[in-house]
Amino acid sequence: MSDATANTVAAEGEAQFGDYVALLKPRVMSLVVFTALVGLLVAPVSVPPMIGFTAILFIAIGAGASGALNMWYDADIDRVMKRTAKRPVPSGKIEPGEALGLGLALSVLSVVMLGLATNLFAAGLLAFTIFFYAVIYTIWLKRLTPQNIVIGGAAGAFPPMIGWAVATGGVSIESILMFGLIFMWTPPHFWALALFMKSDYHKAKVPMLTVTHGRAETRKQILIYTALLVPVAIGAGLTSIGGPVYLTVAVVLNALFLKGAWDIWRRDEEAAEADNYLVEKRVFRFSLFYLFLHFGALAVEAGLRSAGMGGW
Repeated sequence: MSDATANTVAAEGEAQFGDYVALLKPRVMSLVVFTALVGLLVAPVSVPPMIGFTAILFIAIGAGASGALNMWYDADIDRVMKRTAKRPVPSGKIEPGEALGLGLALSVLSVVMLGLATNLFAAGLLAFTIFFYAVIYTIWLKRLTPQNIVIGGAAGAFPPMIGWAVATGGVSIESILMFGLIFMWTPPHFWALALFMKSDYHKAKVPMLTVTHGRAETRKQILIYTALLVPVAIGAGLTSIGGPVYLTVAVVLNALFLKGAWDIWRRDEEAAEADNYLVEKRVFRFSLFYLFLHFGALAVEAGLRSAGMGGW
């Protein structure tokens, strides 16, 4: 092998800029940014645009820090699962120690700068969110209990509360309901995915509900959590952040989500395997739009209120 060829092969294994972006889980970060921004916009206290931009930036960096710490610790199981094997740490493009160092550095940076730019309560809430995702969920719960998604889902539910806290310096029933909307949405969303990705979790020995209790129980739990989600989602529309636009969207989406959960519950494995889990995949895709449209409707209500046209 020539020196030029050897250098080319070595370069292919080196981390590129895109690998560091992937380390921060940009898809998860985009959801964090969007829900935190909505939490900021619907708050009753207005925030100067520059402060708002700065706050969202450091919340996003905090989310990226959580992603890096998650990939550092989960490299062994990510390497086994088809869905995650190409991530930068298990693929060998970024060293585990490098991911850990970057995750810790970004954690400190995001929390300190958010505190300086806004208030200590919002910074403390961001610090707790990073700790919850990296330690409570990733290190402790994920490999210990089938309730990993249920309890760990709180980490993804905090961003709108942080956005609200940036503006108000505290919490309220509105921010708690936004938290509850994401928290109750998380189990049916991920369990629908787990139904057609069960082999990955088996191979990685992750105690997902499909692995520990079987798919029939998972189907039942999807229906239960979706039913519990409905009053939380609709209830948010009856508070100061709601209005006719949000309530209309919430009623329609929750009726459709509940119908999808019912369809999943009624299915047996033979029917699911026969059509390659078509219903489960459809409900999983719908769940992505479900959350986006709820928070989008809240943002629309905030815009209408600011124009003197919305709210109750």
